[in-house]
Amino acid sequence: MAAPEQTAVRAETPAPLAPTKSASRLDLRLAGLLGVLVLLCVVGYVTRPESFLTEANISTMLRLAAAIGVVSVGMTFVIISGGIDLSVGSIVALASVWATTLATQAYGPVVMVLCALLVGLACGMVNGVLISYGKIVPFIATLAMYASARGLAERISGRRTQVVSETGFTDFFRGDFLGVPILIWMLALVFAVGWVLLNRTTFGRRTFAVGGNAEAARLAGIDVKRHTALVYGIAGLCCGIAAIMVIARTTSGASTNGLFYELDAIAAVVIGGTLLSGGRGTLIGTLIGVLIFTVLNSIFTQNNLDTDIQNIAKGVIIVAAVLLQRTTSRRNADKT
Repeated sequence: MAAPEQTAVRAETPAPLAPTKSASRLDLRLAGLLGVLVLLCVVGYVTRPESFLTEANISTMLRLAAAIGVVSVGMTFVIISGGIDLSVGSIVALASVWATTLATQAYGPVVMVLCALLVGLACGMVNGVLISYGKIVPFIATLAMYASARGLAERISGRRTQVVSETGFTDFFRGDFLGVPILIWMLALVFAVGWVLLNRTTFGRRTFAVGGNAEAARLAGIDVKRHTALVYGIAGLCCGIAAIMVIARTTSGASTNGLFYELDAIAAVVIGGTLLSGGRGTLIGTLIGVLIFTVLNSIFTQNNLDTDIQNIAKGVIIVAAVLLQRTTSRRNADKT
């Protein structure tokens, strides 16, 4: 009778890292991403030497990268687990609007922060429950949240921008610590916690297992439904944190906040090397992907190129990254 239990325990124990080849491929990919980032910085400096690498522009780029970086951390968990989340931008909008209503602001900055976090977490858990227990395809469930969360944000705000009058909130989140903006510290903290959770805990190992083969994970004793719901809850919580950062940066809440965040987050995750089919990914790659798109946007902005061109470039990069993933996967399969 003890044999099945022992099998389940062994199946859930993380397998030792396959030597060398997979690790070296990951290192080469990260090195390649760093090379692309450096190349883009060189292009930015060559085209705008007087302004691109200035302290002010670097600080601006990092602050702009902070919110989408936090959203991308949550998206990395979702995609590694084999899912997708199209609703992150709308959840950011809803959380920012709910946290900046006159009623919420009347209770002070702590309540504003808790409101944004709870709204994001609740929306993420709704996605997770619909997908795991309601057996709705992630694309459809998150698409429904994409529409309904944005609509609810418009309803609450009356399609008007809600200005933050609570000075305690803006003074803290727009400030700095040790000369570094608080928003950048927040990104660093979320990234560090996410990295530890993904790479050094049972939860992270289960996330990879569910994304690699959900049925095998279930047979190994993992509660796949509960785990999937929790993963989407993490993504929603990250959206709540990002909403706080957006409110701090713009000093307002609006139903238009978070536009195209789903595109930016998915692009950063895919560029960073996370497989869209799930089971493999890295937060370090995601972070580099976020920085690549941030630098790219800065180059376009400083050279007065239209946002349409930026979006076209992002789409082309996403397609190229997916094609590269498929080519690499086929080559690895042929070698084995």
